[in-house]
Amino acid sequence: MILGNLSGLSEFRLLGFSEIPHLHPLLFVVLLSLYILTLMANTVIVFIINSDNNLHTPMYSFLTQLSCLDICYLSVIIPTILENLMVGTVSISRTRCAMQMFFFLFFGVAECFLLAAMSLDRYFAICYPLHYTVIMSSRVCRSLVAGSYICGTAVGLVHTLTTFSSPLCGSAIDHFFCEIQPFLELLCGNTFPRETQVIMVAVFAILSPFLLVLYSYIRIISTILHMASAESQQKAFSTCSSHLLVVTVFYGTGGSMYLRPKYSYCASVDKFLSLSYSVVTPLLNPIIYSLRNKEVKGALKKSINPMGPNQLCTGELVLFELSDRSHRSDSAFANVLTELTSSVTSPGHNGNAWVTGVSPGPGSSKDLRILRH
Repeated sequence: MILGNLSGLSEFRLLGFSEIPHLHPLLFVVLLSLYILTLMANTVIVFIINSDNNLHTPMYSFLTQLSCLDICYLSVIIPTILENLMVGTVSISRTRCAMQMFFFLFFGVAECFLLAAMSLDRYFAICYPLHYTVIMSSRVCRSLVAGSYICGTAVGLVHTLTTFSSPLCGSAIDHFFCEIQPFLELLCGNTFPRETQVIMVAVFAILSPFLLVLYSYIRIISTILHMASAESQQKAFSTCSSHLLVVTVFYGTGGSMYLRPKYSYCASVDKFLSLSYSVVTPLLNPIIYSLRNKEVKGALKKSINPMGPNQLCTGELVLFELSDRSHRSDSAFANVLTELTSSVTSPGHNGNAWVTGVSPGPGSSKDLRILRH
């Protein structure tokens, strides 16, 4: 409902999915399930990477940041969506709405630039492997992460301050959270300057990082084509294609939302686009970037079963005693020694092992000691 200048109003009404009330129970169950799965998947990724020293590299450092961003990004909007599906139209205070818009933009834009930083990391790792450790030093990695958060803060502040300082002629937001595009419908007077600002910021925060990602993967694919091994090419193409799929969904749906004028706004379509980049992508990220990764899967298996098959615990001294009264020969002792030596040096064994056999003399027992650290 269009009213006069309501810049001083204290709350807004989020209409959410009011046009499909019969689907509210189904949407509630689906979104709650996706939210729980996303939280669990990203939490597991953060735990695995932080607990395994072998994964303390730039790539996995970026993945940790990505998982943290996805958890926060999703937690900003999902509770409001679930509340909307439970009770229908939701009233939200002006302060809460402004905070939701800021943090949504902050985490979303930070993720846009972090994905670009991750593509640069893969570009240097594949195209300049000999210089990779020098180029992607810990200082550079920290700077890229900090830069992502600074860009997110700047975009969030600019949009939030300009939106909530503009004159508004309505209080009903045809969306399920406080996003910029639906707010343009509430602005009084000429909205062209505000629309231009939204598009310009979107070019900086969405289109520019996406072009950088695209350039990085084009160079990566070009390098892959020069690989001698067809198997290596196939694995690399599989990884690149899955990464490109995720970033295309994220940047594509976000760009479709913000890189267009107000007259093309369609509430039902834009709600679907918002769900795509705010709910679906955070679930896909840990699957595509982490859980399909061989090293991460190995670390996960190790955390679930630290000993593993035929493996001894680190730092453990194990004593095997062979009674040699009358029925054990030196050859039997040697066979056991060979078998156990093979088990601790088999593929998948981590650490070092020393295997020693002790044969004190006739009538005594024979010992086999395996020391791992």
